Amino acid sequence: MSETTVRLGGMALGNGVLVHGPTAWACAIRTESGEIKVASRRKGLQASNVANPLFRGPAKLAEAFALLPQVKRALPEAQLPFQRPRVLAAMVGSVVAGSLLRRSKLRTATQEAIGALLSVAPAVLALRGGELAAYHGAEHMTIGGYEHGEARPKEHERCGSHLLGPMLVTTAVANVATRHAPERSLKAARAAGALGAVAVSTELFGWMTRHPGHTLARALAWPGHELQHRFATAEPDEGQLEVADAALRACLELEHAAAASS
Repeated sequence: MSETTVRLGGMALGNGVLVHGPTAWACAIRTESGEIKVASRRKGLQASNVANPLFRGPAKLAEAFALLPQVKRALPEAQLPFQRPRVLAAMVGSVVAGSLLRRSKLRTATQEAIGALLSVAPAVLALRGGELAAYHGAEHMTIGGYEHGEARPKEHERCGSHLLGPMLVTTAVANVATRHAPERSLKAARAAGALGAVAVSTELFGWMTRHPGHTLARALAWPGHELQHRFATAEPDEGQLEVADAALRACLELEHAAAASS
């Protein structure tokens, strides 16, 4: 990216694309009638203002999730990726299964391996059927094309799926570290472990994007890349790319306006 290029993130929806920058977001969807509807707003929570490494990662996740109710208020027709009943059921089932797993007599390494698979299951299920995977590809191609100034593939080097490898490692370490905490402080230890896992994973992810050729970076990126390549993205059609481009243009309009006024 050049110095004047805005660093962007995004999220695929069941019928559109959300694009967000440091200070603003925009969402474009294709309605059932075929119309493209766009909404854009300034961000309330801006994680780019958080400098502390311990809170920077959790703040980015909180910022992303805080956008979802704003998107639904602005575009009630937007189909969020995890709002389908079967996906919600999978999320609940994953939590219940994980709780039962921790009480089992399986070896710690086996529990962590099974737990890792359970944690990914809702995301994989969310991508089965519908247009979500294609809109995910459209999001990557549009943002990547803007950043690099040329046509890009449906995979993106900063896709959140690349957090999978770091999260699997740091969560496993945190779970092992807190497993033998005293009963009276077990909940606090697990909460601290979860916070630490998110913080370290996000910092690792940032390091991976800066050093993509490093052996460790490639190893940590491999699970997420495979998930992204095989399940999470599909080749979009022209209509889906048109929707993603509408979201990109609306977001950049607000970001450029903010830069001009500062």
